[in-house]
Amino acid sequence: MDKILIFDTTLRDGEQSPGASLTPEQKLSIAEQLARLNVDIIEAGYPASSPGEIEAIREICKKVKKPIIAGLARTLRKDIDCCLKALDKTNKPRLHIFCATSEIHLKYKLKKAKEEILRLTVESIRYARRFIDDIEFSPEDATRTDFNFLVEVVQAAIAAGATTINIPDTVGCIFPSQFTKLIKDLRQQISFKDVNLSVHCHNDLGLAVANSLTAVEEGANQVECTVNGIGERAGNASLEEVAMNIKLHPEIFRREMNIKTEELFKVSRLVSHLTGIPVQPNKAIVGSNAFAHEAGIHQDGILKKRTTYEIINPKDVGVKESRLVLGKHSGSHALEEHLKRMGYHLTKKEFAKFFIHFKQIADKKKEVFDEDLEIILDEVKKRIPQIWQLEYIHISSGNKTVPTATIRLKRGEEILEDSACGDGPIDACYKAIERITGLKGKLLDYSLQAITSGKDALGEVSIKVRFKDEIITARGASTDIIEASAKAYLEAVNRQAAGRKNKE
Repeated sequence: MDKILIFDTTLRDGEQSPGASLTPEQKLSIAEQLARLNVDIIEAGYPASSPGEIEAIREICKKVKKPIIAGLARTLRKDIDCCLKALDKTNKPRLHIFCATSEIHLKYKLKKAKEEILRLTVESIRYARRFIDDIEFSPEDATRTDFNFLVEVVQAAIAAGATTINIPDTVGCIFPSQFTKLIKDLRQQISFKDVNLSVHCHNDLGLAVANSLTAVEEGANQVECTVNGIGERAGNASLEEVAMNIKLHPEIFRREMNIKTEELFKVSRLVSHLTGIPVQPNKAIVGSNAFAHEAGIHQDGILKKRTTYEIINPKDVGVKESRLVLGKHSGSHALEEHLKRMGYHLTKKEFAKFFIHFKQIADKKKEVFDEDLEIILDEVKKRIPQIWQLEYIHISSGNKTVPTATIRLKRGEEILEDSACGDGPIDACYKAIERITGLKGKLLDYSLQAITSGKDALGEVSIKVRFKDEIITARGASTDIIEASAKAYLEAVNRQAAGRKNKE
């Protein structure tokens, strides 16, 4: 069973993403992680672009020994010489030579005839073979190149000494069935017996991975890709997606690869951090939501049997475990299991009450965190009789408006409502509550803190209130700090009312 080779070009094509420039130290860090990932070839850069690029590649060659290290060059001797200089510290060098072959590139970019392209291809490969054995040739824009000319160029490159032929879909324009036919037709016309057949697909139509995989299915044995799919324009084939498809479909590809998939998540985060290009949450394999579940039906299935909704074990890509996201779509089963993992065991009655509070919070927040749950638990576990319950709150405030609060409270079956003005919206709330309940207190201390992060964070208000000779401490929590303040004051009022009722 021959191997499927993974050629990583994150440090070359990936770095060409706008704004993704890497320092030599950052390039080395990524190269070292790619070596741990066990990629077969690392394309470390384009040496002719700058002296700094040569030094960065040489440093990688000195310290990263297991993979083949490749450098990119045009069909120019100066480019080839720069590559050879950059690769002189590795015992596994590869020279990657490219030349455009499509009619549109010949006419408008290179302004050269086909005969000139053939001559440059042959001469550059023959020159390079004097110094290096491993040479890859890419006919740039191959998928828009006249097929007969493409065959002629590839045959000439092999005859000149190329050991790998790479077929690039440079502008990401081809459809999988078309690419399948192209690879099939090339293999019928050209002998690749002692030559690797590679593909390099771009993602302009979102088909880079699909095209790469169909090419492998048709006999290609090398895929060029980047971590997180970064690269020019819409990027390249995503390494992690290519790797996991090959791993999960041995019945289709019937060949092995060397990738240690458990390192995928780590290298994904490293590349994202160093390039400054975030990984979209719903990105396949390595996105933050790839193993996250919020829907109650999905969470229930995952808790009963992980494979009901996950085809990949998170540990296989370096993720510790699946994540059950608690939000408005979550069901009672997931919530109860999560509470147990936190160490809380509620009675049926307590959980029923907890679930109601949870849904109220979840309707206001995108995600409910453990800290939020602990606040809800505090409220559920309270033994204070809820004599007064907050039904409604409305605030009118502004820099040229007298702060006014309208409060509606429920006592038993009775609904009472009143309004009051104050020095601020919170003071107005407290005065309205006092008017309704008939209990007047003096606020001694007030503090507010965010329990969780984000704009929709749950805020907790802690207060101390004096009622005659008694000082009561109370808390309230909500995504709205005015509501949290009102809840805190109402808890203090309920404590005072309950104490007065007990004395009577």
